[in-house]
Amino acid sequence: MPRALIWDVDGTLAETERDGHRVAFNSAFEAAGLPWRWDVDHYGRLLQVTGGRERLLHDMALRPDAPASAAGRELLARTLHALKNAAYARLVAQGQVSLRPGVRELLDECAAAGVRLAIATTTSRSNVQALLQAQLGDAGAPRFEVVLCAEDAPRKKPDPQVYRLALQALGLAARDAVAVEDSPAGLAAARASGIPVLLTRSVYFANAFQPPGAADGVLAIGDGLHSGQGWSPAASAPGRIGLTQLKDWLKTHPDNMRCCA
Repeated sequence: MPRALIWDVDGTLAETERDGHRVAFNSAFEAAGLPWRWDVDHYGRLLQVTGGRERLLHDMALRPDAPASAAGRELLARTLHALKNAAYARLVAQGQVSLRPGVRELLDECAAAGVRLAIATTTSRSNVQALLQAQLGDAGAPRFEVVLCAEDAPRKKPDPQVYRLALQALGLAARDAVAVEDSPAGLAAARASGIPVLLTRSVYFANAFQPPGAADGVLAIGDGLHSGQGWSPAASAPGRIGLTQLKDWLKTHPDNMRCCA
């Protein structure tokens, strides 16, 4: 049984990107009087860049109407990012962003079984707090023993910094935890820390790991925790993914077989 589950947030705990962060960025552009708008496809391409402020800087580098100087772009990016986070908090509070199916059930199961919970994300702390409060209420944040955000780990995924800090805070070896991720950058960050990864593909990364074997080193890969169908390796039952299934996958994971042979 894993001793801890370390969760990514965007695309993993919830499908935040398309209908949350993207919409909030557009609200920020409008509030700042800018004509820029990120449609669904363009934002999907920007997700190759990790971090909201970093996405803004990447996008501005290609815009002729962005500030010409690096300092000007940096100042505008910080302003827009603050506006975006405020807009995102409003969207989440209004119920526009929900936990992915099966997430709440696995969180509850971990609490009942004494499996520790942590968050390792590159999004802002305010965004995490807004989501947990809206979806889990006052008991949301205390469920997670460790919550590490962009403010704690400035080197964004695929850098493993945030996962190494999470293991340090939990006082666990990498083999004692499972990371729950949805993206190539998140997978790379967790694997560079030695942590087995449960990969639940999100909307924007639905086709990122085809065939499933392309996701090297994962514990298992599937389309969501709500169903055991379509996972690779195959789940033992069609119902939702729970701790029993995680335990079964861990038994045959290459990392464990190497360390315990």
